[in-house]
Amino acid sequence: MQRSLSYQTSLSPFIYVVFFVLYESLSSIYLFLPPLLGVLFFLFINALKHDNSLYAFLVIFCLIVFESEKGYNLFSAVIYFALVYKYILPRLEQNFSCSPCVKISIVLLAYVGFYFFGLMLSSIFLITMPSINYYVIYYIIIEFLVVSIL
Repeated sequence: MQRSLSYQTSLSPFIYVVFFVLYESLSSIYLFLPPLLGVLFFLFINALKHDNSLYAFLVIFCLIVFESEKGYNLFSAVIYFALVYKYILPRLEQNFSCSPCVKISIVLLAYVGFYFFGLMLSSIFLITMPSINYYVIYYIIIEFLVVSIL
């Protein structure tokens, strides 16, 4: 594919999105593969902090794929992440000075907070309640290790 010399952005984020869609379908089949919700939340935060609209759009697309694959309501994860980014994350970064503490709290907020947000939505709109199992602890540990590498 030929591109202009003045427009030098990388095409690798689009390749990562394709790999994420394939990975997400595999994580629905194999339960030992974490769904990468915490990693998506971390990437969402980084995209908004750096004002990169292309990466933010790609992360939102990946969140929509996540929601559709796992059976959540459309845009519920996007709305939850935007609310946490706007209201909770500034206080969190203000209170914690260590980077690993913030990263583990980001992953915890992604899973536990999204579960409670889903409970709140199910009680307001009278839809089915989300379920949680013990695999979430495994997912939090694995995704914390992945986020600490990023």
